[in-house]
Amino acid sequence: MLSLPLLVTLATAGVAVDRWFGEPRAAHPLVGFGNWAKRLEKRYNTGRRLRLKGLLAWSLAVMPPVLIAWCLIAVLPFYAACVVHVLLLWFALGARSLHEHIAPIAQALVQRDLRQARLLTARIVSRETADADEGALSRAAVESALENGNDAIFGALFWFAIAGGPGALAFRLANTLDAMWGYRTPRYLRYGWAAARIDDVLNWIPARLTAASYALLGDTRTAWRCWREQAPRWDSPNAGPVMASGAGSLNVLIGGPAVYHGALEHRPTLGFGHTAKASHVSAALMLVERTVILWLAVLIVLALLSVPFHG
Repeated sequence: MLSLPLLVTLATAGVAVDRWFGEPRAAHPLVGFGNWAKRLEKRYNTGRRLRLKGLLAWSLAVMPPVLIAWCLIAVLPFYAACVVHVLLLWFALGARSLHEHIAPIAQALVQRDLRQARLLTARIVSRETADADEGALSRAAVESALENGNDAIFGALFWFAIAGGPGALAFRLANTLDAMWGYRTPRYLRYGWAAARIDDVLNWIPARLTAASYALLGDTRTAWRCWREQAPRWDSPNAGPVMASGAGSLNVLIGGPAVYHGALEHRPTLGFGHTAKASHVSAALMLVERTVILWLAVLIVLALLSVPFHG
């Protein structure tokens, strides 16, 4: 088991590697994982007992790589095992990727290039953006920054703190399967039930820690109010607190109507204050950046407090 000072050192190293290099460009391991998940779905998402088959497919997708990671760390020399922990956290994190995908949207909006902003936004959200105006694009980008701050950064850091590199890996793979299978559509409603529920469980504590962090780093009073009053209206038990708190912290309005697969959905409004615009997209990214610093600072303080003092 990793000592707290060592764990904080490795976590900081993983965050630094992600900041320097971002996600692998040539052959990201998630591509292979996604292909394997598609093969599992083709085999198991048919016939009866789809919930049970979905759980079996989830287990076959997630458990083998996590067990391999545990075994690898157990048999490797200490320093090599530390490197594996850092590499696994790097794999699980997406802080630089999040910034690289969302910052250009804010830039395009500032330049009044709606065509480019729509194209860039369509790459990161599932809603339709062909006719979206500046407000709709800004809302989508802010929502993506706030929610994926939890999914792509803070959830991985939380599970790394609990179970090292294998914990971060398990979280990232589970979150990926939720993104692939966790839809309430005829195709995935039963088969994807396990993927969605497991992700809800793994994300429950990280999401609330993320929401609390967003609240502390902005308009705290409004963020708490939005979290308390608005989050329960949102479909997702974890995205609701994260986005409501983040929107309140930034004094911006998000949520509201959006078109998915040709159908208009009237989602609850989250936040208070201003209509979303390009400056709020940049502010959301900055909030995520400050939260990363806050989490690392808290871990460092806890590590220092855990070291015995000999006077």
